[in-house]
Amino acid sequence: MTIRLATRASRLALWQTEHVAHLLQKAGFETEIVPMQTTGDAVQDRSLAKIGSKGVFTEELENSLLRGETHLAVHSAKDVQSSIPRELELLAFLEREQVNDVVLSFDENFSLDKHGIVLGTSSTRRKAQLRRFYPHAETAEARGNLQTRLRKLEEGQFDALVLAYAGVHRMGYEHLVRHTLPATQFVPATGQGSIAVECAAELDNELKARLKTALDHPATHTCLLAERAFLHTMEGGCSIPSFALATLHNGTLRLHGGLISLSGEEYVEEIQTAQAADAYSLGVSVADAVLARGGREILASIREHRG
Repeated sequence: MTIRLATRASRLALWQTEHVAHLLQKAGFETEIVPMQTTGDAVQDRSLAKIGSKGVFTEELENSLLRGETHLAVHSAKDVQSSIPRELELLAFLEREQVNDVVLSFDENFSLDKHGIVLGTSSTRRKAQLRRFYPHAETAEARGNLQTRLRKLEEGQFDALVLAYAGVHRMGYEHLVRHTLPATQFVPATGQGSIAVECAAELDNELKARLKTALDHPATHTCLLAERAFLHTMEGGCSIPSFALATLHNGTLRLHGGLISLSGEEYVEEIQTAQAADAYSLGVSVADAVLARGGREILASIREHRG
C-alpha cells in the first residue's frame, strides 16, 4: 500500500518528511508526500505567542489524519502541543539530532560578548534565556522558515540568528554557525532535535506496528516521553519559556527541566533521575517540583502579562 505523509510545505519540513519516506521505503512501503500550509506558516505578522501557538504548525496536518486523507503526519517534535486529541497518537520519534541552540551570522568575527547586538529569534524560551545570560544583547522577532530568516539576517535586520542546530544541519547551513550554546545553560525545548510521526488511533494495529518498527528510535522515544510528560504537567504549551532535556545512559534516565520568566530574572530548574521504564512519572515529578518552587508564580505572571 502507499503511505500518505502529511507535512508542512517548508524546505525543512519537506526534508524531514523525505527522510521519513526513505525509512519507510527501506521497510518495503510505497510513499506519497502531501504538503500543506498551516496557520503558523500563513500568519507571519505576529509572534507565535500572540497567535495562540497551540497546534499552529500541526492542526491542519492532524485534521487530514482524522479525515482519513493521510496515514501519517510528520512534525518537528518540538512543535507538537503538550496534549493531542485522543483520536490521534504519537506513533514514533526518530533518532534525535544534536539538541543545542546555535548562533548564526554572516560575520565570521561575530561575538556574543559585543554590546548592542541584535539577535533574531521567534522562540519565547530563547528570548528569556538570552535576557538572562546575555543581558547586553537585544532580541528581535524572527518569524518565517529558515530561508526567510536568513534573508532577513542578510538584509541586516539582526546581527545574528538563534536557532536549533538540527534544522541548520539538515538544511546545510553549518558554515554560518558562530557559537554553539551549551545545552546545560540554554536547555532546549521539549522534543528539540527529533522528528515526531503521528497517526490516527484507529489506524490498523498491524500496520501501526510495522510503521513503528520502521521509524521509531526507542531511546529517543523514552526521552521524549519524559519531556512531554513534563510539558503536559506544566500546562503551559509551546509558547511559554519552559525547557526540558532528557538523556538516557545505561538504563538511567536523567531529566533537566525548568521554567524562566519572560524577563529572564526568575529561573527555576530541577534535575532528577529514574529508570527508563518510569519516564512518564519522571516528567511529572520534575514538573511538580518546578511548579512548587516558584513555577506557578512565573506562569501566573506570564499569563497576566499576555492578558
